[in-house]
Amino acid sequence: MLTHAHATLDDTAVTALVADAITAPSMHNAQPWQFAYSRARRTFTLRADPTRAMPLADPTTRALHLGCGAALLNLRAAAAHAGHRTATTLLPDPASPGLLAEVRLDTPDAPHELLNGALSGLYRMLRERRTSRYPFAERRIPDRVRAALAEAAHREGARLAFLTTPHREAVLDLIVHAEGYDRMDDGREAEQRAWTRDTHTSAPTDGVPDYAFGPAGRGAAPMRDFAGRRTVPGRRYAAFERRPQLATLSTTGDGPADWLRAGQALQRVLLLATREGLVGSFATQPLEWPDLRWLVRDPRSGAGHVQMVLRLGYGPQGPRTPRRPVAEVLTITP
Repeated sequence: MLTHAHATLDDTAVTALVADAITAPSMHNAQPWQFAYSRARRTFTLRADPTRAMPLADPTTRALHLGCGAALLNLRAAAAHAGHRTATTLLPDPASPGLLAEVRLDTPDAPHELLNGALSGLYRMLRERRTSRYPFAERRIPDRVRAALAEAAHREGARLAFLTTPHREAVLDLIVHAEGYDRMDDGREAEQRAWTRDTHTSAPTDGVPDYAFGPAGRGAAPMRDFAGRRTVPGRRYAAFERRPQLATLSTTGDGPADWLRAGQALQRVLLLATREGLVGSFATQPLEWPDLRWLVRDPRSGAGHVQMVLRLGYGPQGPRTPRRPVAEVLTITP
């Protein structure tokens, strides 16, 4: 595809790129991002939106950075698909920690990512990828696909590792324990509930809508139950897979730049997984309790900091979840 280095990027094209970026997942679908585009500099900036933080479940804003990193990967994929070379800088201003990234388009003097066919090839998955909180089949993900997903994470500076027994059983126990701790903690229960949406009374643009909760698990379900302490009328029960295929996503460091890299790696993995016919959900509860987070690490390698626990497999796609209007998250300046 030819580059658009000398073309004017009109506001419609800018808006379309951000509309693609914000299809990314984020904790409780809070969508904690703000984009700006400078026409003169042909540069996008990505900022954290602190009003969408979760002080109890995410006091360090680690998960907020992961969500913004996922949106950043989407922006890069959309730009590559549109034929733009991009130069991405994480945390460009140490004095402004809320400024998470800059993405410059087609700037001759900047070191660009190559027009990455692997990345632009994931573009059509942006709107196909969804979180599925349904039971998956017991069918094992082939080694070829597992290796490709690990390579996708590696390209973004993170490590994806599928859990093997008995580590997987230990992590499943941690997920169940952490879910129980969340339910017993009034503050966290209220914080989560504030990000769930009753679609019978409103048409939400953020948060997790009731139709996306999925069925209640018979026994321990390997993911977060957004119903919390509530009983949802008419919600069915289902048996989840006996051997869920869980993977951890880890980084060597554990600071804001690592979290942004992990978010990009997470989204690259999810887009490739979608293209391979997989569905996924998240089980981050143990990562939100410092005493449990270190126990999620692989006891054999013991290396790195776990940023995400993913459940992947073959099963029904989840429903689309709402997104905020682009006008709320994008500012265009001369």
